Amino acid sequence: MNEAEPVIACRNLWKVFGDRPDRILSRLNCNPSAEELRQSGLIAAVRDVSLTIGRGEMLVVMGLSGSGKSTLVRCLSRLIDVTSGAIIVEGRDIGAMTETELIDLRRRKMGMVFQSFGLLPHRTVVDNVAFPLEMRGQDRSTRIARAMEMLELVGLKGRESYFPRELSGGQQQRVGIARSLAVEPEIWFLDEPFSALDPLIRREMQDEFLRLKGMLSNTIVFITHDFDEALRLADRIAIMKDGAVEQCDTPERIVMSPATEYVAKFTSAVDRSRVVRAAALAIPAEGTGAEGQPVAAGQTLRDLARLIVSDSRAFIPVADAQGHVIGALDRQRAVDLLLGEPA
Repeated sequence: MNEAEPVIACRNLWKVFGDRPDRILSRLNCNPSAEELRQSGLIAAVRDVSLTIGRGEMLVVMGLSGSGKSTLVRCLSRLIDVTSGAIIVEGRDIGAMTETELIDLRRRKMGMVFQSFGLLPHRTVVDNVAFPLEMRGQDRSTRIARAMEMLELVGLKGRESYFPRELSGGQQQRVGIARSLAVEPEIWFLDEPFSALDPLIRREMQDEFLRLKGMLSNTIVFITHDFDEALRLADRIAIMKDGAVEQCDTPERIVMSPATEYVAKFTSAVDRSRVVRAAALAIPAEGTGAEGQPVAAGQTLRDLARLIVSDSRAFIPVADAQGHVIGALDRQRAVDLLLGEPA
């Protein structure tokens, strides 16, 4: 597979529930609305979704309850079959795979974490983590060694002999994540993995997840209904409503340029200064007169607030991680955004 090709691509994906949903296949090209389908006695959980997900990318899919986000991730992993459309994983149409091929793909390439921890209560923590490797047929010493590595990675070293009932909710979730990582998944599906946790543990788990993400190179699809969580974790965000994707873009562009009124409602209360980075506001430096000490492209406006307010330069150079100037930051525009003015 070419590195530039997407790891996952879905085209015109539909998942319709109801009595004989196949009878409306000929109408799907006309993109019927959710209401039109409801009047036909059908529910469209996923409506005409087309997405690509690149290698190493983290796509966060979000929306309110019933928006179709969990159904979408189950379609992408073919835990449920789609009504219409195609899902291509690493160049292969998973809809055309045999059951044996699909099982092998999941065992070799995919990891999954869901809201319910799904731990086996009669097994210790280390045996829970090693369980998918046991299903692969690996010998006990090899799978236990791998499970121990994963437990150390998620901060549970020393608790390998505990049973799930002896752990807190956050610790149980870490076991679920370690179990998913044990198979070294290239593709990782997580469906609201932190939703059952209290706010403090949830924040800790987000920190842990960001740490793991920095160490690994998985392609990740992460489902949430929490916009703050999406902003914190995502490379791109896909916002769903009534089974359709309203907008799929970077957190900055979604906040700065919502594509629909529905997306605008999601972003209306967001503090843009903690989302928008200097690189997103950079314009070509030529002709701006930008000079002097640059700011880092990855810094948010909140990070730069003191400098932006006190600096006398009209345009401030913006540099990438290697120190190369990639553009200039219009200081007045940055000040307006800090003050909550329109972009």
